[in-house]
Amino acid sequence: MTQDNYNRCDWVEGEPDFYQKYHDEEWGKLNLDEDYLYEMMVLESFQSGLLWRIVLNKRANFRQAFANFDPEKVALFDQTDIDRLLTDKGIIRNRMKIEAAINNAKVIKQLHEDGTTIRQFLQEEFPKQIINHPQTLSDLPSQDEHSKKLAKKLKKMGFKFLGPVTLYSFLQAVGIINDHLENCNFK
Repeated sequence: MTQDNYNRCDWVEGEPDFYQKYHDEEWGKLNLDEDYLYEMMVLESFQSGLLWRIVLNKRANFRQAFANFDPEKVALFDQTDIDRLLTDKGIIRNRMKIEAAINNAKVIKQLHEDGTTIRQFLQEEFPKQIINHPQTLSDLPSQDEHSKKLAKKLKKMGFKFLGPVTLYSFLQAVGIINDHLENCNFK
């Protein structure tokens, strides 16, 4: 129980307000807005090997650097944009992750040109929200059969830097999987 008398998932305990706000208002809450899906795809891929708190703290900088996470705009990024991003101290400057974010925007743009969306693809893969019932943090997997299957499909579609662990976090972030602990008031 926190000072505001809410039970939260243990991973948010003692974390800064922005982290708690993310837990309370976004994590595990179903949001299939196309730009939000791309945003979480980018942020989760940049998180790989780092603490989520670090990426989340730079979220506004990422938003500015990546054209408000509009995949149609990011798909048009060229070498000049890559060079700009590699010198942007407000984001994580990793060439492979930057190039993957641009590549993934191009794949999403191609989906749009083909008459579909990443939202529609995910809704076909996950027709309803998966609500798990973990009691403790140790009950939370880092990946599952859903994320493994999704990683293979996305790779075939041309997406990069989205393995099963990153995708499990992505599915949690966008609320396709709700992994709030059973005693959490924000489940």
